[in-house]
Amino acid sequence: MHLKKLSDQVIVITGATSGIGLTTARMAAAQGAQLVLAARAEDALHQLEKELQTFGTEALVVPTDVGDKNDVAALAKAAIARFGRIDTWVNNAGVSIFGRLQEVSDEDNHRLFQTNFWGVVNGSMEAVKHMKKSGGALINLGSELSDVSVPLQGMYAASKHAVKGYTDSLRMELEKDGVPISVTLIKPAAIDTMFAVHAKNYMDVEPKLPAPIYAPELVAEAILYAAQHPKRDVHVGGASKMNSVGGFHLPRLFDKMGETMMWSGQRSNRASRSGRQDALHAPDANQELRQRQGMGDVTESSPYTQASLRYKPLKLALLGGGALVAAWMLSRSGTTRVTGDGINPPH
Repeated sequence: MHLKKLSDQVIVITGATSGIGLTTARMAAAQGAQLVLAARAEDALHQLEKELQTFGTEALVVPTDVGDKNDVAALAKAAIARFGRIDTWVNNAGVSIFGRLQEVSDEDNHRLFQTNFWGVVNGSMEAVKHMKKSGGALINLGSELSDVSVPLQGMYAASKHAVKGYTDSLRMELEKDGVPISVTLIKPAAIDTMFAVHAKNYMDVEPKLPAPIYAPELVAEAILYAAQHPKRDVHVGGASKMNSVGGFHLPRLFDKMGETMMWSGQRSNRASRSGRQDALHAPDANQELRQRQGMGDVTESSPYTQASLRYKPLKLALLGGGALVAAWMLSRSGTTRVTGDGINPPH
């Protein structure tokens, strides 16, 4: 399977006005890609278009609700009309809800699935339709919660499990038919984006993400690497791999860890903001065009992820074994915490 270099590609990116999507768009533009950018926030899209055009990037922006099948079809149609083809499609748009499953409304749960899961389905079907003959890369954003779950983000974890199942099945069907499309699932750990700010919050305190927290540039680098090199899946951050391996081999231990560490790790010490806005049902215009929230100590590199993109399977398996050892070490001591791709004592 041959994938083009970025400077020769037309790339569709959903969720392009914030966080990972915004970071990916800017990095792809810097490497000469032509871009089709989608999000619900129309004003932010046009601001981003002007920004990228200033640097000589040819970009088309299309206001899109990925949960609406007709919107996504219009997005693909606009991309073909402007550029004549699509080489890579990135299904990035997503949102979360913090709160106990018994407390979250059906309306909010359905809206989350409409974006996180059906948005991926809608985008994937359009991508396959338009890349089936010429080939290309389909890149779906899962999560470390595609493989494990945590309390207080139950429906988000369920949606990311669903994205993984759907992506894996689609990959097998395309390979069976000999369709020249590389299908990649990206599984980031906690990332310093507007994720917690955009999430709907049912808790009495503001949500936060548990350490370690990685830079969004690491996810964007993984996405753009997969756009040029076929990859089945990519864990962004050693913590993501640790959770995947540990959750598979030690599920009850990781349940107990989730009941302790992931409870306090997702609750800040700040009271939930009065009149708090979120991006579940509509974009939060005050928080657009920001790559990072600024969550404090952010891990700017991931040796594991860099190795997973470039190493052969044997070396990668050894690294995966190392991640499992790290998980075992963590389980043996209540006084240690994850601060990066390894285990370190608290400050």
